[in-house]
Amino acid sequence: MPTTTASSARTRSRPATRVPAGPTRVAKASVARASAAAWPDHGAPREPAYRRAGFAGRPHRMTPTIRPRHDAVGLGLRRALMDPLRAAPTGAFDFLECAPENWIGVGGRLGDAFNELVSRHALTCHGLSLSLGGCAPLDRTFLARIRQFLDRHQVALYSEHLSYCSDDGQLYDLLPIPFTEEAVHHVAGRIRQAQDALGRRIAVENVSYYAAPHQAMDEASFVNAVLDEADCDLLLDVNNIHVNAINHGYDAAAFLAAMPAERVVCLHVAGHHDEAPDLKIDTHGAPVEPPVFRLLDEAYGLLGPRPVLLERDFNFPPFAELLGELDAIRRIRDTRFPAGGMAAGDA
Repeated sequence: MPTTTASSARTRSRPATRVPAGPTRVAKASVARASAAAWPDHGAPREPAYRRAGFAGRPHRMTPTIRPRHDAVGLGLRRALMDPLRAAPTGAFDFLECAPENWIGVGGRLGDAFNELVSRHALTCHGLSLSLGGCAPLDRTFLARIRQFLDRHQVALYSEHLSYCSDDGQLYDLLPIPFTEEAVHHVAGRIRQAQDALGRRIAVENVSYYAAPHQAMDEASFVNAVLDEADCDLLLDVNNIHVNAINHGYDAAAFLAAMPAERVVCLHVAGHHDEAPDLKIDTHGAPVEPPVFRLLDEAYGLLGPRPVLLERDFNFPPFAELLGELDAIRRIRDTRFPAGGMAAGDA
């Protein structure tokens, strides 16, 4: 979920807080605009390897995976929350989500604590640095390490941001992609490469952004075009919809309705910073605001039950307050779906 950048810099070296003054963030738009002219021409979209080999659909992985229930409510696994997460009673949360980059290769007491915790709970993964929209070739070594991590922990759902974060080095922020046909082909091709390398479908997340390098189509059309061409899933960030709708003056409900329900595999909610009435900054450092909860209710109504993940990256409150936000999500879900969270036609 996220300077004229597409999203927040949620990386291993991210500072403790990330809410700079608005002008500083907008000044960074030049980085994104400068990149708009650098998109390589990939020509016609390439068929994925599994289709070229004659498979009708993506083949199933051999490694067993654990997927959260369709109506699950989860919490982001952060190092600062390790102790309360491990001590939480059964049923306090249904699943956890982590960034693989923050845990690959971690050993010692912290690694042991992580392994013990995720052995007891379903785990999803949300990547930070694959740079699906970047121009440099995908890092195959990094992809192999991610695949090993996902297989080891039986992760069924891996997602990444629909943005880029590197250009001859890590940029430590999530930068917006031009909303153009050329960018659709470029990003979709890289998503297919990533799916082939990881041996599974992935989901991409709609990101928050504060200035776009170029918009030949609207955001909803761009997201749908990428999903269709890449044949991947969507992690729908409800807070990012709200933030973008305020910042760019579009209808959040209309954007939500334009998203393809059949591709939505998970929802994110988070808090943001109110810089001004017409400027919201996606921070993941505050409680979820009422408008975001209302939009989540709309999402449930349109999509049916989906796993929902609460993101909190810093300014951690007492753990009981985070559990209270999870309970708020459950109340919205149970009001929509009183019979155990199952909507008509949901599987």
